[in-house]
Amino acid sequence: MSAPNPTLFPIDHVLRGAPDAPALVLKDRTLGFAELEAEVARLAGWLQRAVPEPGARVASWAAKGWLTALLPLAAPRAGLVHVPINPLLKRAQAAHILADSGASMLIGTPARLAALEAGDVPAGCAVFEEGADFAGEPLGPSAADPDSLAAILYTSGSTGLPKGVMLSHANLWLGAVGVAHYLGMAADDATLAVLPFAFDYGQNQLFGTWYAGGRVVPLDYLVPRDVTRACARHGVTTLAAVPPLWWQLVEADWPSDATASLRRLTNSGGALSVELVKRLRATFPAAKLVPMYGLTEAFRSTYLDPALVDAHPTSMGRAIPFAEVLVVREDGSLADDGEEGELVHCGPLVARGYWRDAARTAERFRPAPPASTYGGTAVWSGDRVKRDAAGLLHFVARRDAMIKSAGNRISPQEVEEAALATGLVGEAVALGVPDERLGQAVELVARGLEEADDALKTALNKALPGFMQPRRIHWRAAMPLGPNGKIDRTALAREIGA
Repeated sequence: MSAPNPTLFPIDHVLRGAPDAPALVLKDRTLGFAELEAEVARLAGWLQRAVPEPGARVASWAAKGWLTALLPLAAPRAGLVHVPINPLLKRAQAAHILADSGASMLIGTPARLAALEAGDVPAGCAVFEEGADFAGEPLGPSAADPDSLAAILYTSGSTGLPKGVMLSHANLWLGAVGVAHYLGMAADDATLAVLPFAFDYGQNQLFGTWYAGGRVVPLDYLVPRDVTRACARHGVTTLAAVPPLWWQLVEADWPSDATASLRRLTNSGGALSVELVKRLRATFPAAKLVPMYGLTEAFRSTYLDPALVDAHPTSMGRAIPFAEVLVVREDGSLADDGEEGELVHCGPLVARGYWRDAARTAERFRPAPPASTYGGTAVWSGDRVKRDAAGLLHFVARRDAMIKSAGNRISPQEVEEAALATGLVGEAVALGVPDERLGQAVELVARGLEEADDALKTALNKALPGFMQPRRIHWRAAMPLGPNGKIDRTALAREIGA
């Protein structure tokens, strides 16, 4: 396969399909590429008039559909920065993102806007319901510098509240080009977008498909049957998911008309188990399976050639186009084959750092190792991996305490702080326990009285989104302490099998 074209464009130039070809399939209508371009132009014109300050942040906490599909292109075209908020988040997390980003505008569903309390919306931030009239004087395609900021995607780390990853036009453009290339997407492809557009993986469903000239079908599913029906109705060729959703899907009933058109299945947000690969093969025998690995700070990093999946079902594969992925020793030199090292991401897919957080940016975004072809700034992932003699990468462990569950990156500290804020526990430690379907499940060790179990669960259910809820609470009269007097998290992890 020849290398893709590396020419850079602003991300709103990604609409490359034939004018009359379908581009966005909504519940009530289908937009062709010419229609979609016209609506992006009108939305961009409205945004520029409503928020005239270049580089201002526009946040969205809206339903998957017309608005959330267009904003990632319209906001950058208007010279603004899009800040999508994960629809699974609750009031406290949304309020943090609004404040941290300094949003000048928030567009959301009536129910989500109603959930916000006094002080949650920053001063000077205009609020609109998603059903408002957003038509303005059309703006033509952007001439923005590809290195300029286009989006801030918020992601959790091992400590504290979500942090904003700054993505440039170039990051998003090259991600779309690279993924469309290695997936072999074409103008007759139909992508069922089941993942949230607030994630890099979910958002690239749009960009990669449109770059190839194909159509996107957004779907907010409630049960697996919604997915099977949509695949049959729309002749879906590309389905992207995370392992927990794949488990639900392989256990669903798939009539032949729902699988007939499927060409490829892509996975990220957690590793596929050997058993899940077998189940996917049995359920979708004609579809190619493409495991992928990445993190928001470096977009997508690796993929495994579908031809190698059966022989190497747990491998992370090799670097995608435009990415350089190195396995590095503590001294910065390259690790040998079979030697464990840190995974370091180099090249033009590396993000611009964390929004207004120089300290955390300096920790993760550091000069590339001397062996890097690209040089410049690299993302030092904290992931421990090995490279085999064939050049395939294999995940070993994470260096930090971040929990990765159902494709979500969860800060243990955020769960712990929510538990402590209830006043029902004296101390709390959140840990990730291996789970075949979720990757990791959140479990909480709490110092307090077990009689408070129901009350704590009720309080956490109100404070945290569903994917952060502890599967189990382990009650302790006292926490184990290490030599430094701090809670011995390692001992607790051994106790509960984390």
